[in-house]
Amino acid sequence: MTAVLPERPAAADVIPSAPAADLLERLAAVPGDRRAVVARDRTLSFGALRAEAMRIAARLTARGIGPESVVALCLPRGAELVAALIGTVTAGAAYLPVDPGLPAERRRYLVEDAGADLVVTAGPVAGADQVTVAELTAGEAETATYAPAPVAPGTLAYVIYTSGSTGRPKGVEIGRGAAAALLAELERTGIVTGDGGGDGGRVGWNASPSFDASVQQWVRVCRGDTLVMIDEETRADPALLARFVDEQGLTDLDLTPSHADPLLDLLGAPGALGAGPRPLTLLVGGEAISPALWRRIGERTADGTVRAVNLYGPTECTVDATAGWIDGTGTPHIGTPLPGLRTRVLDEKLNPVPPGESGELYLAGPRVGRGYRNRPALTAERFTADSAADAAPGDRMYRTGDLVRALPDGRLAYLGRADGQVKLRGHRIELPEIEAALAARPEVAEAVAVLREDVHGAPGIVAYYRPAAGAAGDTTPEALRAQLAAALPAYMVPAALVALDRFPVTVGGKLDRAALPAPGPAPAEPGTADGPAGGLTRSEQLIAGVWAAVLNAPRIGPEDNFFKLGGHSLLAIKLVSRVRAELGVALPVKAVYAHPRLRDLAIHIDGLIAAQDR
Repeated sequence: MTAVLPERPAAADVIPSAPAADLLERLAAVPGDRRAVVARDRTLSFGALRAEAMRIAARLTARGIGPESVVALCLPRGAELVAALIGTVTAGAAYLPVDPGLPAERRRYLVEDAGADLVVTAGPVAGADQVTVAELTAGEAETATYAPAPVAPGTLAYVIYTSGSTGRPKGVEIGRGAAAALLAELERTGIVTGDGGGDGGRVGWNASPSFDASVQQWVRVCRGDTLVMIDEETRADPALLARFVDEQGLTDLDLTPSHADPLLDLLGAPGALGAGPRPLTLLVGGEAISPALWRRIGERTADGTVRAVNLYGPTECTVDATAGWIDGTGTPHIGTPLPGLRTRVLDEKLNPVPPGESGELYLAGPRVGRGYRNRPALTAERFTADSAADAAPGDRMYRTGDLVRALPDGRLAYLGRADGQVKLRGHRIELPEIEAALAARPEVAEAVAVLREDVHGAPGIVAYYRPAAGAAGDTTPEALRAQLAAALPAYMVPAALVALDRFPVTVGGKLDRAALPAPGPAPAEPGTADGPAGGLTRSEQLIAGVWAAVLNAPRIGPEDNFFKLGGHSLLAIKLVSRVRAELGVALPVKAVYAHPRLRDLAIHIDGLIAAQDR
């Protein structure tokens, strides 16, 4: 793919924020007999989706829900979520996505901090009045005379929470016009193709509804594209995902570089991907693309297997801010701004830096969000007056905290962060939030978290802590990790915890992060044998060898637990790939989660081998 996305548009060429009603009007024009949502347990036509969303909107309005109300949607990816989301927007309210898989404490915090007026859920969530989708969709009496009231473009559309540097996640507020403008920009630049009518695409909904990438996916149904829900089991296993894309004929798949990397190995198989009505478009984003992966993706775009675009953007600026086609040549880049945003590369004094020099990226334009919910001081710090000479009075820009430099062709190269925020497997993580959660334990006197590249052979978060003197509780890494898992999302739980008697400091007395020790091999549990062979059955020896290679752990025993040794979702993918290559067994990723103990996994694999031999 050699196409170039438009360079920065002239001011008059910028797409203004469109009212959210534009999305609903486009949705209303799609033929009712076409498929709108395809999920494992249910399929909705556009006619059925509109009817269900209208019933939800009518019942929400009857309960006093309207503009600036916040409705928390604690529902899994599925047809009910799409109907509830569109119904909430139709009622003029804003939605707050709350992933049901989050720890209960975090779900409660999101609902209470956002001041949600109502929770739509399949199970109990503390913090507000609650209803189920079934209650909202039962009967049709309210819809006969219901007519949505017009709502101003600046009215709140959704609140999505991101990791917070203060120790608590913060809610980002986005206005109603921004999502419609985002969709129009993706269409205008050719990233989203087809007319959305008879030539509608089939879009995989891959992101958790709690992440802003999901906005880019659900708005596609409003133009006539079909949303195909990807369940957790499928999205976690590259082989299952490749088969799913082929069987469902997906035309668009949004994923992170970490997710794309193992999937690329399957692109060469005949019919593995791209069997839909158009070539598969990979929308890659969420973290930096390495030069090696940039080249690999470029090879696939060159042979016509896929189209691929690198998308960059913070939640605070409505999902995507810049985009660049991935052709595999030159330096990896995040492209140029989409029409609805303008980029500024500035120094500490907000002066533009010369081309080619490093500076902090600021974003300006109509898709910049309203700010942080109930955080006026933080909003004032991050959302500032646009410093450009041609900026109009009242124009604002968002300080991203990302360092970039302009390449000779005008595209932007991402260099890293200017603060404590990191990106890991597509997740935006503020390390101080992990530190605060760990330091809140009475057993811990001091804590610090860092992102390292050497955690059991893969990038991961390491938390260092100093046990409190005379602590009564369990201060072992295993105990503290279990406590963190009950308070933080799984992707924020450190891959390794290291206890230190004292933290290294610089000559000036400040923490010396560079001197923090690398985590050693994961400790063996009692009874673990020396080396993979000692005290293990033949199958256990084979699996232990794979574990040792994947986890960089020299001592593996039959009672060892893959995840207690530092395993995580990315390493689980590597594990099943090695098992397939070395043992010839099609081991699904879900089996690693179901059988995390080595002995149990070996028994499971023996059963798979026996079934193959029959």
